Amino acid sequence: MVDKTNRLEARYARSLELLARAEKAIPLQAQTFSKSWTQYPRGAAPVFAARADGGYVWDADGTQYIDWPMGLGPLLLGHNHPSVNAAIAEQLKSGIAFSLPTEAELALSERLVDWFPYAERIRFGKNGSDATAAAVRAARAVTGRDMILCCGYHGWQDWFIGTTTRDAGVPEEVKRLTEAFPYNDAERLGALLDKHAGAVAAIIMEPMGVIEPAPGYLEEVRRLADRHGAVLVFDECWTGFRIHPQGAYGRFGVAPDLACFGKALGNGVPISVLLGKASVMDALSEVFFSFTFGGDLLGIAAAMAVLDVLESEPVLDHVAGIGGELMTGFRDLVSAHGLSDHIGLDGYPARHVMSFKGDGHDGLLLKSIFQQEGLARGILSAGWHAPSYAHNSDDVSRTLEAYDNALDVLAQGLASNDLADRLLGEMVQPVFRRP
Repeated sequence: MVDKTNRLEARYARSLELLARAEKAIPLQAQTFSKSWTQYPRGAAPVFAARADGGYVWDADGTQYIDWPMGLGPLLLGHNHPSVNAAIAEQLKSGIAFSLPTEAELALSERLVDWFPYAERIRFGKNGSDATAAAVRAARAVTGRDMILCCGYHGWQDWFIGTTTRDAGVPEEVKRLTEAFPYNDAERLGALLDKHAGAVAAIIMEPMGVIEPAPGYLEEVRRLADRHGAVLVFDECWTGFRIHPQGAYGRFGVAPDLACFGKALGNGVPISVLLGKASVMDALSEVFFSFTFGGDLLGIAAAMAVLDVLESEPVLDHVAGIGGELMTGFRDLVSAHGLSDHIGLDGYPARHVMSFKGDGHDGLLLKSIFQQEGLARGILSAGWHAPSYAHNSDDVSRTLEAYDNALDVLAQGLASNDLADRLLGEMVQPVFRRP
């Protein structure tokens, strides 16, 4: 064990050195919870990245990994896609921040209006949280109501994060204005609308998380929103451009009043979009949704390039193929190792999430060892995958070979009741804790 620990300290020496420095400068030592050391087995995992290309990332110590989180989802085309890089480089020649609106933001707005049949107006942000917060504010303005019903994850602002266990700093008065409802349960949603009759401004939801909507579910949500006069908002920061070029509308045929997009639209360059019906969007002429970088030209240039690639190349077919191979192979391995009672997999080819249970630690011990063993074999995963256009079948084969070894370690540890002894680093932590 000492020898293994020494080898790990050598493998991740630079990362751990940077982490020690970051502890004196950065709360959590990262700018994003889900990218922090808490999501990987500290001491047996890289902490800092140095560069990336295609479907791969190199840590601060120079070790290459197949990158499955892909920057938490935005890199649908892969790192350093040449068309996106070229568009950014070309824009740099003309400038990136002006004192007036630009034709470029108008052109992207018009293109998105044409792209989504239900969209009549467009506004840009930098993060998905910008778009969801603007949607909530616009809905409150046009309805004259305050209550929000939500389903899924919608960003860091007070109106939503107060419904989670990361609610420190959110006033109780704000928390009371948002209530969460379970997915695929139209009856529960209907009961909440009745409970808050005449007070609900918006129903905001991820139209699909990692579970498919039940037949007729989204249609019923649409009907309930209309019946109660609430604005229906689809948060498509994940599903947008991954499940269909037109997101949930293209996949399921249900149109929201407003929709929020981010992540994949910029392929790593920060940009988000709020789009939808003029009857709600035009409120943003008076509702304050304004910040210096709302029309950032690098994001706009990247988004135009992403849309070009989506129109001209078989991006989603490729991602579906790669993701499908990965899902099928993983499920087969879990079954072969007799771990079906401990490990599950939900989602769709372009985004799928593992679940772990039965270790006495809410699955976190199993997850930590699984990640540890994958990392040792060159696989970066936080227990989920966001396949990209840059990944290939060889990446899938290498990943499944590494997972075969990792699952063998888990199976042996469960059989011999010594799982804890097999964890070389620290146990990972959940982003959201149980209350």
